[in-house]
Amino acid sequence: MTAAPNADGPAYGLVCLTTGPEVRFRTITLTRYRALTPTAREGALLDLYADNITRLRAAATFCQERGIRLYRLSSSLFPMLDLAGDDTGAAVLTHLAPQLTRAGQAFTDAGIRVLMHPEQFIVLNSDRPEVRGSSLRAISAHARVMDDLGLTRTPWNLLLLHGGKGGRAAELRDLIPDLPDAVRLRLGLENDERAYSPRDLLPVCEATGTPLVFDAHHHVIHDRLPDQEHPSVREWVLSARRTWTPPDWQVVHLSNGIDGPQDRRHSRLITHLPSAYHDVPWIEVEAKGKEEALAALTAAPPALT
Repeated sequence: MTAAPNADGPAYGLVCLTTGPEVRFRTITLTRYRALTPTAREGALLDLYADNITRLRAAATFCQERGIRLYRLSSSLFPMLDLAGDDTGAAVLTHLAPQLTRAGQAFTDAGIRVLMHPEQFIVLNSDRPEVRGSSLRAISAHARVMDDLGLTRTPWNLLLLHGGKGGRAAELRDLIPDLPDAVRLRLGLENDERAYSPRDLLPVCEATGTPLVFDAHHHVIHDRLPDQEHPSVREWVLSARRTWTPPDWQVVHLSNGIDGPQDRRHSRLITHLPSAYHDVPWIEVEAKGKEEALAALTAAPPALT
């Protein structure tokens, strides 16, 4: 579980889906779900959840066959799992727990590290109580999925969030120790383009023992830097590494802008690999090309400048 990538280079991670049909998951809208009778809701979720578990096992095979050692689990595998006042999803997932455990074991047996990065609507430090409540319910549901998969309650199987509501770093710092263990022990924080720079999040991470996932693209946009070769990128890679225990579990995010460093839109492939990442062990590749971007990086990584 704890082995670092080999000396030939970093482990590049696939994010959730493939551009082709190999790794795809089903879903259901809230409107459609609510139009069903209670019995029909249970049947619909049972069929959908079971199918997505099967597809998840196929994702493990896909990664194993291509030597992909890091996989970001989709946070949309089990829609309606965190609905307030409706435990249909939770009951269905309990029924399917053995199948879900076997899917998780497929990743473990293949030596594939599994992470999750839920949607940005999870804002634990919101100034609105109802948002804090729904956010805790959602993140707890995701942690339950990771538990059912048999994934460790450590940052090896990271559960990653952004900083949330801007200007409320102190609130974020104060709430982390009170999070359920299934969330807190896996939790990581990532800098974003607007609200939280790594400078804002580092004190929170240091105070709470939470690892910092550094994103150079977000950092360049937030600080309006010329490109990802700015000296501060390396400084933040090293600062973030000190929040990881052990350091060789460090994960960073990699992406390029379509029309240059300040473009928030992710390019299809990776055309620039920052030299600051030269010794980072685990890199999640946030490129639109998904598996094509990983294959290109593995075959002929961009030259480090």
